[in-house]
Order: sequence, then structure tokens, then C-alpha cells
Amino acid sequence: MVGAALAALLGQAGVAVALVDAKPEGLDPGHVGCGLPARRVSALTPVSQRLLEGLGIWPWMAARRVTPYYGMQVWDGEGSGEVNFSAEQAGVPLLGHIVENDVTVAALEQRLAELPSVTVLLAARVTALHAPPSVKAPRIIELNDGRRLSAPLVVAADGAHSPLREMAGIEVRAHDTGHVAVVTSVRTALGHGGVARQVFRATGPLAFLPLTVDGDERHCSIVWSTSPSEAQRLLALSAEALGQELATAFEARLGTVEVLDEALSLPLTQRHAEHYVQPGFALIGDAAHSIHPLAGQGVNLGLMDAAVLAEELLIARRRGIPLGEVRMLERYARRRRGDNTAMLALMDGFRLLFGTSNPLLTLGRNLGLSSVDRVTPIKRLLMRQAVGERGRLPHSCR
Repeated sequence: MVGAALAALLGQAGVAVALVDAKPEGLDPGHVGCGLPARRVSALTPVSQRLLEGLGIWPWMAARRVTPYYGMQVWDGEGSGEVNFSAEQAGVPLLGHIVENDVTVAALEQRLAELPSVTVLLAARVTALHAPPSVKAPRIIELNDGRRLSAPLVVAADGAHSPLREMAGIEVRAHDTGHVAVVTSVRTALGHGGVARQVFRATGPLAFLPLTVDGDERHCSIVWSTSPSEAQRLLALSAEALGQELATAFEARLGTVEVLDEALSLPLTQRHAEHYVQPGFALIGDAAHSIHPLAGQGVNLGLMDAAVLAEELLIARRRGIPLGEVRMLERYARRRRGDNTAMLALMDGFRLLFGTSNPLLTLGRNLGLSSVDRVTPIKRLLMRQAVGERGRLPHSCR
């Protein structure tokens, strides 16, 4: 999603872009957003929505399947602390949308196909990255089919395990969160009412993210971050038994739970690259930073990377500055690193605070949640952060 968004932002400004993608073919837009919801979803903020609207793809996405949510409910399953947020308290129309990743990707693929300056190379993998002999020379990449491409700038948007990042010799700070995410889709007895809910259990947070399928508000996407051993146990359960476990862990707040799809697990390791840029090279999205999913901010941080980098590149082009000029790329890095670092630290703090069984810390976090719930200015500040209204936004997100 992040790499395609960057290509679209640059492509619609007339910049020549080659998008190298390892998958063999694009998604069939006729089958996206139909039937059962996909297991991989993202919580897109209003800021990310504005970016996608600017690319002209949001109407298509909304016509397929996006689910707005207007409230958030967070509580401590090991105590009595609870906090409820609403769009009204935040002074915004809504808090965001839960969107299947395939819907966003399919929309971006269609937009890219409309842009004459963008070339999409499918079933292609980068096997080598060559540093330029001088700062003004282009970067060269080699593909698995023997082709060689040169460009003033290579951008790595190839995920948390980024091969390009490794080829560029950029180190990454990583630590295992001790969690594995178990994801699936479910139907609940009660409707979600446009509210995203999350309970913190002793083994990790469990989120029920609202999905509306053919007008039915009883669907949710499940993200249960738990220990590897507990994840293995959950994956071995039958659909009926897993549904019972989910309902119990969620305190039956949405009644009984019917599991609709096979559950899968995703390891959760938090990473942050030591550097975002080199001459003629930049990292965006998970290649630069990967974050615990408990606040649903990962893809939003990546889309913001794409928007800021595109803005800086277009400013450079207007000024006649080469797109691989490292001083220009460092402007992007400075604008994004602070926000990404703060969000990674915040999520790790939440994970550690709610992952402890220390009775004093348990009491403190319950009192803290209850206090936040009673103080409207604090809630409004937290909500403005959650909807992406942080710092200097790029023009495409305003």
C-alpha cells in the first residue's frame, strides 16, 4: 500500500516511476470487497483518507467496502479501568475507517494503471543494488530476470524484512515484542454500532474492529496479540472453540462469536532503521519502521512517509535539485523520524504497561484509564493524535 501510494503521488505529478513488485499479478477489482471480509485490515485515519481522496480512489473504495467508526472503547480485562472515546468529543465527524487491505491495494493498482508516467513491473524481484560511483550518478538495481534499471532515486517500500534495506547496508534496531498476532474475521450476536473495541488481557490486547458486510454490523476483524505459545494453542482450536474463547476473553460484550475464516498468525517485532536515507536511496513504511498493531497506526505512519517524501521530491524538482540529493532526502527523514519514534515508544510503553501483572502497576493503569475517561480535554488531545492530526501535515493530507 505504501509503495503504491508513493508511486501514485509522484505519477500524477508527471514524475517517471518504475514500481517493482514481486507478486505475479494484480488483484481482480471485480472480486475485491465481495463476500466474506479479508483477514488483513487497516484502521485508516481521516488524514490517510484525505491522501487517498487526493489520489481519486476513495470513492471506489467506499463503493466496495469501508466501515466508518465513530467511537473507541478500551478497557483493562484484569481490572476495572475503562475509557470511551467518541468522534464528537474529538471534534471530528468520525475517528477513521476499517478497510480491508485488498480494497486499498486494488484501488491503488487501478490508479497506477491510469498514470502514463508509471510503469509497473510484476513478478520482479530486486537481486542487487549498486551504489553510485559519485553522488550525482544514478543508482542501479538488478532484477531476477536479468534486467538492470537506473534511477536518481531508489525507494525501498519492501516491508519489515526489507531486502533493499539490507543491500544498502542500513542497520536496524529490533526487539521482539513477545507477541504474535492472531487474526481472523468473525460474526457477533450483537452489532458493533460503529465502535472499535479493545480489551487488554494478561497475555496481550484483543481488538474487535468493526466491519459492515452488506449492511450487517455484526462483523468484526479480530487482532489478538498474545504469546507465541498461546497463539499456537488458539490456532489449533476448531472454529467453534475459537469463537467461544474470543467471546470469553472479550467478556461477551458483543455476545456470542462465530469465526468465519481460518485464523492466521503474524510475528510482531518492533523495528526502526538507524537511517532513513542515503544518497539516491530512501526507506518508507515498514522498511523504515514496524510497530505493534495495538493502536492500528502502522499503515498510517507509512502513508505519511509516502506523502512527505513525495512532497519533498516535488519541491526539489521545481527547484531543479536532483531527486537523489541526500540533503533534500534528509528533509524527509527529519520530518518523519520524530513522529515515528514517538509513536513506536508510545506503543511499546502501552505494551509493557498492560503486559505486567504487578499489582501496583495494574492499579495505576486502571486509575489512569478511569481518570482519562473523566477529563474531556485529555481525551480530545489523545483523539486528535489518534486521527493523525500531528505536527506539520503534507499538503496532500490537509
